[in-house]
Amino acid sequence: MSSGESIALLPLAQDICRRYRLEFPDEQDRYGQAGEAWCIHDNLYLLSWAVDDVDGSLVMESEVVWLARVLEARAFPLPRLARNLDLAAEVVRGQSTSAAAPRIARVLAGAAAFVRSRDTFLD
Repeated sequence: MSSGESIALLPLAQDICRRYRLEFPDEQDRYGQAGEAWCIHDNLYLLSWAVDDVDGSLVMESEVVWLARVLEARAFPLPRLARNLDLAAEVVRGQSTSAAAPRIARVLAGAAAFVRSRDTFLD
């Protein structure tokens, strides 16, 4: 954060993925252990992008477009990306003690709404 505040993103990403796996247990069969690693990896990026958006150093929507294109090209269901972003907002809102947490959660929730607003990102 620009104020010098530090946010531990890994525990947040881990909890997002724990909640995500509870909602979508079928992904264990499809992706196995690698799916869990990718979930944490992608959520670390999503959280970092949301923090950077709040700081004004990037625009979350642009990064989400890129990720949605990659995932959609790999036949990953976009509604699940949107739900993951919802979960991320919930986790940040509920667990982060950062003064910026409410703004970060709003950015994540906005990204979820943005993903839902488009039928495809491959055009």
